[in-house]
Amino acid sequence: MKVINLHQEEKELIQLAVENNRHAQQRIYSKFSPKMLSVCRQYIKDLHQAEDVMITAFMKVFANLKNFEHKGSFEGWIRRTMINESISYLRVQKQVKFIEDEHYIEESFNNIESQFSVEDIQFLIDNLPDGYKMIFNLYAIEGFKHQEIAKMLNINEGTSKSQLSHARKMLQEQIGKLKNYEYGTE
Repeated sequence: MKVINLHQEEKELIQLAVENNRHAQQRIYSKFSPKMLSVCRQYIKDLHQAEDVMITAFMKVFANLKNFEHKGSFEGWIRRTMINESISYLRVQKQVKFIEDEHYIEESFNNIESQFSVEDIQFLIDNLPDGYKMIFNLYAIEGFKHQEIAKMLNINEGTSKSQLSHARKMLQEQIGKLKNYEYGTE
């Protein structure tokens, strides 16, 4: 039985892509583009705009591939580029406004009802104001800490916390309405 070193194979593929091997770049794009489109889509409501942002971000990935140090996962490195490009796109579009609010309530929101589909949950997240949505995605989906989010978005840590609190409250209200609608009580 032959054991294939997948990490080595990925490293070789990356090296070929650094050397502008179009086949290697296509393999990387084909492997990661479905996941990365969903990353961009978490931040950008319109699928076509999210796809444009993803393509722009992949161009940056390939332009900066020589800087990837093989520390941590390659997918994570690409994902970070997608997030940064999505945030940059929203900033240029001036679609994100953060309300400076140092007051927030720490709430638990770990159990989004399993009865809802991914599409339902994405619909609810899409209906959040862009600032809330961005903070919610960075914190709840991507796992960034408030300090990291504040630095990334050039806002106060308290603003990040309050935006998350408002987003959670809004989502809970929306989930309540969705439950009532499904059960016919609204």
